[in-house]
Amino acid sequence: MAFRGMASWRVARRSSGLGARWMSTWWRSVEPAPKDPILGVTEAFLADPSPSKVNVGVGAYRDDNGKPVVLECVREAERRIAGKLNMEYLPMGGSGNMVEETLKLAYGEDSEFIKDKRIAAVQSLSGTGACRLFADFQKRFRPDSQIYIPVPTWANHHNIWRDAQVPQRTFHYYHPESRGLDFAALMDDIKSAPSGSFFLLHACAHNPTGVDPSEEQWREMSFQFKAKGHFAFFDMAYQGFASGDPERDAKSIRIFLDDGHLIGIAQSYAKNMGLYGQRVGCLSVLCEDEKQAVAVKSQLQQLARPMYSNPPVHGALVVSTILGDPQLKKLWLKEVKVMADRIIGMRTTLRENLENSGSALSWEHVTKQIGMFCYSGMTPEQVDRLTNEFHIYMTRNGRISMAGVTTGNVGYLANAIHEVTKSA
Repeated sequence: MAFRGMASWRVARRSSGLGARWMSTWWRSVEPAPKDPILGVTEAFLADPSPSKVNVGVGAYRDDNGKPVVLECVREAERRIAGKLNMEYLPMGGSGNMVEETLKLAYGEDSEFIKDKRIAAVQSLSGTGACRLFADFQKRFRPDSQIYIPVPTWANHHNIWRDAQVPQRTFHYYHPESRGLDFAALMDDIKSAPSGSFFLLHACAHNPTGVDPSEEQWREMSFQFKAKGHFAFFDMAYQGFASGDPERDAKSIRIFLDDGHLIGIAQSYAKNMGLYGQRVGCLSVLCEDEKQAVAVKSQLQQLARPMYSNPPVHGALVVSTILGDPQLKKLWLKEVKVMADRIIGMRTTLRENLENSGSALSWEHVTKQIGMFCYSGMTPEQVDRLTNEFHIYMTRNGRISMAGVTTGNVGYLANAIHEVTKSA
């Protein structure tokens, strides 16, 4: 018996050794992921010891001293919340109060669609989460569809619909020669796309170009969408932050609503309330009637359940406290306009400094574009020179985050840009 037990132990030991060797190979095929082109800029900036370094790559607001900002309305909301509420789970659909106030911003304070309960809406993990949730919803219920994405767009859009396994097509948007909108080509792509196609549209302050259609162009796009039966999904990350007026920044959406479209919207409070790390957003889908809205919301919640179960509570409380209180909302509208006006003002100052530097190039597009980003037109090689010679950091597509431009660095930035572009 002792011999038999010893033999069994040796076999078990050999087997366990084989298992250990097998387990040690499980992750050997995993290679390091490529660095994110945007987040990698900040990593390089932080590692640079130069005292003159400038970061115009980060997509987060900074004051004129280059410091992060917490809005006073947010501070006051947090003071009111502190110690008064529990930390229980939110429902899968998130905070009802936050969602209700968020829908008013997008669809209008007195929207008939809200009154008629035709909107399926859930709290999301900021705008990114809203896009991902919709992409999965599209894949599940329109499995043969594809998404048309503008060229260029926020890089993460491609990642989101790719990981949701939705096939992607692109449509013309930016015109490099004019630094503006390639409207004729855009309209041709809308017309030539198969009827009933899904299109991703930036509601305002297009990222990365800062180029938006005019009101009349939005109307022409809406008309053609109606003629082709296309579905418009709006990513609205900058409402209020673009022009300083949330109503003006929602004009594209209101045009489509007035024309009778059923649309989807991703909303975020990262930029316009500075709640970057709180990940507060909303996904909404306008439906034919209340019954359909109930069904769609239930399916959105089912998609959210295995992803993250339910969204976080603190940021939602901050948003609902601000938007639900007339005085705090008034303060927020004032503060978001201050942020937008500083960005607009720095565009003017940057253009003036570039022109005064002796540059023979046209920099009119700097002030024509809108929102956080300026699509400078610089080549990757010129951007590399800015980094290597002047310690100025931005993404290699030439996108300048105007939030990183201050009265203290705008002259240095303009002179450096002139140096690397003067031979063009």
